[in-house]
Amino acid sequence: MSDNRLSVFKTYKLYVGGKFPRSESGRVYEVTDSKGKWLANAPQSSRKDARDAVVAARKAFGGWSGATAYNRGQILYRVAEMLEGRREQFVREVAEAEGLSKSKAAAVVDAAVDRWVWYAGWTDKIAQIVGGANPVAGPFFNLSTPEPTGVVTVLAPQESSFLGLVSVIAPVIAAGNTVVVAASAKSPLPALSLGEVLATSDLPGGVVNVLSGKTAEIAAPLAAHQDVNGIDLTGADAELAKELEIAAADNLKRVSRPQGVDGDWTADPGTHRLTAFLETKTVWHPTGALGASGSSY
Repeated sequence: MSDNRLSVFKTYKLYVGGKFPRSESGRVYEVTDSKGKWLANAPQSSRKDARDAVVAARKAFGGWSGATAYNRGQILYRVAEMLEGRREQFVREVAEAEGLSKSKAAAVVDAAVDRWVWYAGWTDKIAQIVGGANPVAGPFFNLSTPEPTGVVTVLAPQESSFLGLVSVIAPVIAAGNTVVVAASAKSPLPALSLGEVLATSDLPGGVVNVLSGKTAEIAAPLAAHQDVNGIDLTGADAELAKELEIAAADNLKRVSRPQGVDGDWTADPGTHRLTAFLETKTVWHPTGALGASGSSY
């Protein structure tokens, strides 16, 4: 075989509605490793790309939120299987993105796959934690059950390009929401590759939509968008987070504020991200008349 073979460079694309479009604007920007070496040209998303992603997420919401929690768990576990199968690719991309050794990057990828499995197991259990039957003074059943908020914008952590990314996406979709995620601006490649994994799993198109580019440029139209129901500001700095929170107030979006700097993503995640974009629905149902001998049903 000839040693003069041409290099085949990968073309990274957005992941919107189950498809892989280039940015509507046609713009790209250079992505470099921790030493400044060129890695790829990533799409630089526009406001139109953001709006298209919201349309895709809304279209997918009915089917995804209406699926059984058990089925969502099966699909999320399938995503973890696909991630495991492409482990070496993600190890390389995380090592380049974050300036880690191969062994440290492998540990990060393994933790991300484990985190995805962990959230997959929660899909049919979270209702027992945040819902239940409420005692009332009268002949009624009173039941509280969690329901997904809707379309959620997630600003991924800027420094943790894969473990942090998984940690903010997986709980939101595990709870039945659909997501538009703005990937880390400086290290978007693992997020764009995650889109390829999602496309070849059983996850319906539009449940997760991945945009790359300047975080503030992507986030501004999403925070003000009337069909976005929630926003996770994890990847925003303090100044941007304040601006987005003001914009989000226009349609009373549910807002998850950034927890300081990206934080320790290896720590036990708890359930707070699962419940951040859940609403509680309470239903009253009559049990029948109560006589002297007790209930008649």
